[in-house]
Amino acid sequence: MDIQTTPKVKCIFGLIYANDSKLSACIRHLETVYGPFDIVSEEFPFNITDYYESEMGSALKRKFISFINLIEPQQLAEIKRISNIIERSYLKEKRRSINLDPGYLDMDKFILASAKYGRQKIYLGKGIYADPTLYYFKKEFHPYAWSFPDFSSGIYNEYFEKVRSQFKQQIKKI
Repeated sequence: MDIQTTPKVKCIFGLIYANDSKLSACIRHLETVYGPFDIVSEEFPFNITDYYESEMGSALKRKFISFINLIEPQQLAEIKRISNIIERSYLKEKRRSINLDPGYLDMDKFILASAKYGRQKIYLGKGIYADPTLYYFKKEFHPYAWSFPDFSSGIYNEYFEKVRSQFKQQIKKI
C-alpha cells in the first residue's frame, strides 16, 4: 500500500475583541508565529451571543484572517495550544481582551479547534478537539446543526468563499 501525503489546508484565525489596538498587536504576534496573512475579513459585530461579555465587555467585534503558509490538518491541536498562550499575553486584569479561534479550511469544510468537549467534536490530542463548523456543498458554505449561531447565520460565508478561492489557487501550485 502506498503512503499518501497529508493534503495541506488553509489556516484561519477568528478573533473576537473589543479593543482595536490589542487586535493589531495580536495580528502582528500571529504573523511572527505563522507567517504573513493574505485575506482579512471585514469587521463583524459579535452580538449574536453574550457568552464573552462578562470577561471581555460589550460591543465585541469579530474578524477573520487567513495565512499564506498552508499547514497540515494534524497541526491544529498544537496551533490551538499556542493560540491559548498568545491569548494570555493580552490579558487585562486577568481577563482576556481577545479570543483566538484557530481553524482550517480545505475544499470541503471549515474546522474550528476547541478545548471543550462536544458530541460532534473529534479528539485530536492534548486536550484539543476538531469542531466541524461549515461544509461546502453546491457552491456554497452551509452550517451543521450544531454550528455556532453566528456561523449558522451565513454572515461569514462571503469571506470563507474568498479564502476557499485563494486556497484553490494555492493547491494547484503544489
